[in-house]
Amino acid sequence: MHDRAAAFFRDLQDRICAGLARADGGATFREDRWDRPGGGGGRTRVIADGVVIEKGGVSFSEVYGEFPPDFAKQLPGDGTKFTATGVSLVIHPGSPLVPTVHANFRYLTHGSRAWFGGGADLTPYYPFKEDVVHFHTMWKRVCERHPGVADHAKMKRDCDEYFFLKHRNEPRGVGGIFFDYLDATDAVFAFVRAAGDAVLDAYVPIVDRRKDLAYTPEQRVFQEYRRGRYVEFNLVYDRGTIFGLKTDGRTESILMSLPPVVRYVYDFKPTPGSREAELTEYWLKPRDWAAEAEEHPGR
Repeated sequence: MHDRAAAFFRDLQDRICAGLARADGGATFREDRWDRPGGGGGRTRVIADGVVIEKGGVSFSEVYGEFPPDFAKQLPGDGTKFTATGVSLVIHPGSPLVPTVHANFRYLTHGSRAWFGGGADLTPYYPFKEDVVHFHTMWKRVCERHPGVADHAKMKRDCDEYFFLKHRNEPRGVGGIFFDYLDATDAVFAFVRAAGDAVLDAYVPIVDRRKDLAYTPEQRVFQEYRRGRYVEFNLVYDRGTIFGLKTDGRTESILMSLPPVVRYVYDFKPTPGSREAELTEYWLKPRDWAAEAEEHPGR
């Protein structure tokens, strides 16, 4: 299963990079191959200063070795030996009207246990209902094609709960799906492959709809302010970041998910009734977005 998963993730990285480069229409990905002390390595691909994408990364890794004993106790399985392979991506567009997207899919073994995890979520700054509904509908369809393996309602709820900044008491974005510790059966692997294959279809149509819209300098400032929430989540809560740092992963690859420009404003409060206020008051409230697929006017 490890070899099959690694082969799929390598190919998925290739396909996602090609699709995102086409969507950007200008920049291409730079690749860095790296070795991990203790076993394994990966290839990190980064795109920057594009027509659409200000900074983005799509990373593949295949590593093995031994967990620190204290970290091993926090994971399913036994002993300290592990293997891990996966692909992860984060795309930060330059336009505040194009949302940030994140996805990752991974396979791990720890002693006698083997499992898949992953998911995808969307972080808009000035959301459009059509986009949010589209993103959620794509993941619901993937889950519905794999009954008995993928429970969309649970995976959506788990996503809302996972991508939540407890110290801010607010979600990072509008969610998607999230799953972890799914036993590594052929049926689960089939679902993971379908989910990986859906990433471009879930995101690129949103990019195409919004990339040419005009925006104001003030909207760009708000985007930079909200990117700070992304930084906080990835450095405090993100399991992938913690796993990479705990297992001596490549720091540059682990932190590729951070946005290029971030603004921290003390005690920022949006103008009541503004689109900026609407983000937290309306959009960042978990709801069944896919159920609204029949009616999705833009906001």
